[in-house]
Amino acid sequence: MIEARHLRVLRAVAATGSFSAAGRELGCTQPAVSQQMKALEASVGTPLLVRSGRETRLTQAGEALVRHAVGILSGLTAAEEEVAAIAGLRAGRVRLVSFPSGSSTLVPTALAALRAAHPGTRVSLEEAEPPRSVELLREGDCDIALAFRYERATGDGSLAGSAEGEWDDLVVRPLLTDRLVALVPERHRLARVASVSIDDLADEPWIAGCPRCRGQLVQVCERAGFTPRIDFATDDYPAVVGLVGAGLGVAVLPGLAVESVRPRGARAVALEPAVRREIVALTLPDLAHVPAVTATLEQLGRAALR
Repeated sequence: MIEARHLRVLRAVAATGSFSAAGRELGCTQPAVSQQMKALEASVGTPLLVRSGRETRLTQAGEALVRHAVGILSGLTAAEEEVAAIAGLRAGRVRLVSFPSGSSTLVPTALAALRAAHPGTRVSLEEAEPPRSVELLREGDCDIALAFRYERATGDGSLAGSAEGEWDDLVVRPLLTDRLVALVPERHRLARVASVSIDDLADEPWIAGCPRCRGQLVQVCERAGFTPRIDFATDDYPAVVGLVGAGLGVAVLPGLAVESVRPRGARAVALEPAVRREIVALTLPDLAHVPAVTATLEQLGRAALR
């Protein structure tokens, strides 16, 4: 195997014409230069230099290797400089995938702070709901996935921890706990109450959100003893709010989703008992050590505290 340090010595010998001069240029001794040239010749299996008196000249193989060494060493230098820039956050790229309500609330604050602190770091954003966002991370198509999962309910109606093992192979950065709220039309009979229970809405037409949220809604309603009549289903939170505002039904949405949309014609009411989802940022163990990824996770954490 040809080593870069041997190529540097060979190039110095070719440029100076002797081992002694090459040693002075490289800051090492003449014997050290000789040893490295012997190691390089052993690696390639053929003589590279011919010494005649005080003169040292290249063989045909030596000339070929020096010719290639110029491009190899300049490429290594460029690579070292680029890696150093990335490690020092003077450059770098992070591919972020987020669910829509996270994209409109947490992500803008985090990325603005990241750009102010590290203007050379570039972040691309793509939207996907979990579990697809987590699949993209595991498939190598993103560096950070903003995701959520709902807390499980126990038999007595209290809440237990989230599903175990779902993200065991990933680095999990907890961000916040997002509480769901009921959304009703402004003129609804429950629009002015302090809180509602899910069974207060049992006879209402429902507008459901994303597939994971929809599944959670059905589970919560069935535990309360009824199956919701879902008249409309859409992944678009503004559309959910608009449908509720037009008096076409009620909905249960995460607090982040309501925060990201102006609920015209609709009113948010606290839901009791609480239904919550855990918001996290996920990355792969190896990526967690990349400076730009670490900095982005840090800013997402700070954004969640505001």
